[in-house]
Amino acid sequence: MYNSENNNDRSRYEYHYTYRPGGEPVPTLEPAAPQKPKTGMGKRIVAGVLCGALLLGSSFGVGWLVRDHFNSGGETQLYLSDRQLPEVETVSVTGKDRLTYPQIYQANVDSSVSINVISVSQGYNFFGRQVQTASSGSGFIISKDGYIVTNYHVVGGGTSVEVTLNNGKTYPAQIVGGDPDYDIAVIKVDPGEDELQPVVLGSSSGLQVGDEVVAIGNPLGELTFSMSEGIVSCLNREITVDNTPFNMIQVTAAVNSGNSGGPLFNIYGEVVGIVSAKYSSNNSGSSSASVEGLGFAIPIDDVLSMIKDIIENGQVTSKAYMGVSVADAAYYPDTGVRSGAYLAEVVEGGPAARAGLQVGDVITMIGTTTITSQADVTSAMGSKSYRAGDTTTVTFVRGGQVMTAELTFGSTTEKPQEEQTSQPAPSSQQDNYGNMDDFFEEFFGSGFGR
Repeated sequence: MYNSENNNDRSRYEYHYTYRPGGEPVPTLEPAAPQKPKTGMGKRIVAGVLCGALLLGSSFGVGWLVRDHFNSGGETQLYLSDRQLPEVETVSVTGKDRLTYPQIYQANVDSSVSINVISVSQGYNFFGRQVQTASSGSGFIISKDGYIVTNYHVVGGGTSVEVTLNNGKTYPAQIVGGDPDYDIAVIKVDPGEDELQPVVLGSSSGLQVGDEVVAIGNPLGELTFSMSEGIVSCLNREITVDNTPFNMIQVTAAVNSGNSGGPLFNIYGEVVGIVSAKYSSNNSGSSSASVEGLGFAIPIDDVLSMIKDIIENGQVTSKAYMGVSVADAAYYPDTGVRSGAYLAEVVEGGPAARAGLQVGDVITMIGTTTITSQADVTSAMGSKSYRAGDTTTVTFVRGGQVMTAELTFGSTTEKPQEEQTSQPAPSSQQDNYGNMDDFFEEFFGSGFGR
């Protein structure tokens, strides 16, 4: 409140401030009764009272009005906002209308799930016990009969998988199949008489840098069904995870451990990606680096056909298969080749064998990609450049001579069962033991001493 003592046109007004939560003070004017001039001491007292009142108002999100100060009949009034709180309209995702963030959340939170995985180690600890590890992630429902999409690294190697919905209901889930090179997996629950709400799948090809996106997931495995928002900061960003390259959607939406496998939505409420990775300080090569605002998602267009393939066949049948086991050529100096991929095994009747490759050959190129090590073969096969049925030229060295062969890739359905290995689910423990609890859980099993 401010009383003007100037003899101008605005001299007899009080300024009333109404503080609204989350807003700025809004000044209003109303006529004030004439008051006698106050002494200098009185002005200082009034100023002190006003400052205290305004400070209180800002602390509690409201405005205070003090009338007549210390004169008789003093009055304090509290002004509260009479703004009607808006109701979030429940909408259906049609792909035509832009939605608000609350509408996107309301339309999709029941389609998002929390995934908890228990894995049992194949070996035994010092006391002859198998060690159990727990991990968690996110996923989203794609069909009313219970098919759910997530990341392979969330459920791969899991012996027990449970899915929890936003309403608190928990279902046991079966792993239908997945692929570690594409980091996708499909699991299934039996909803019984419950009606599941699937997401609406959109297209990632229409995304542009700067488009708004939101992610719903379970960061840290505890902050369930949280939504974070951001923008697309880059498209087709190539990052490498475990020697496998991925072309990702880079976003500024907060992504943390536990968000993996969750949906990434566009502003229309459609799924355009599968949240897969966060760029951490370890990725930067410096333990002192601090990285925020870098999250990644697999474009839905890149894996949609594979998701359908997994549902129908239990695996990605279109994935290219070469039929070899390789090692670094540097370990085999007798070949006379210092750089390349040494063929330690060629599967009988497989694609490489049909192309004429033999054990002891050193591959130096696949197509136009230079091969310098075993990892380069893994990267070339996992680059998504080749599919079953594709033909390429393989350059190799045999007996000191450079040779070429035309190789037609087979399908993973040809792969012998013993070659198909699953990637273990990530442990909830740390790689380096930060405390004794981590040490005992690693060697003696979870729950030891508790």
